[in-house]
Amino acid sequence: MDESGVRDLYVRLLDAWNSRDPDAFASLFAPDGTSVGFDGSVAVGQGIAEHLRPIFSDHPTAAYVAQVRGIRPIGGNAALLQAIVGMVPPGQHELNPDTNAHQTLVAERDPDAGWKIVLFQNTPAQYHGHPELAAAHTAELEPLVR
Repeated sequence: MDESGVRDLYVRLLDAWNSRDPDAFASLFAPDGTSVGFDGSVAVGQGIAEHLRPIFSDHPTAAYVAQVRGIRPIGGNAALLQAIVGMVPPGQHELNPDTNAHQTLVAERDPDAGWKIVLFQNTPAQYHGHPELAAAHTAELEPLVR
């Protein structure tokens, strides 16, 4: 499997978030694709854009930085991508460790549409009781902050 298509899909997802573009973000999903947010909210298909629209218009969202940990094929036309992420609040130049997360993306290759997201899950990485893991997570991402 060529990992570059899945990696590119993920980069475009983060770019759409960082650009605060709900339509670009939602366009990367399969028609029945699901997004599970950091707060546990769930949105499906074009409902993803409707879910994000007020978030982007009413809140100054932080920008993602990410480190892909791995991409694993699932059969011939699907893949699982796992990454760690951090967020840089607007107007700042450092990560906010309280927003560190693990992201999981399941994508499928459509012969006509290319790679599309079936599931995107953004899970907080709080590492309760293990401050050394939280510090390591942040430290791994710090060189990626521009």
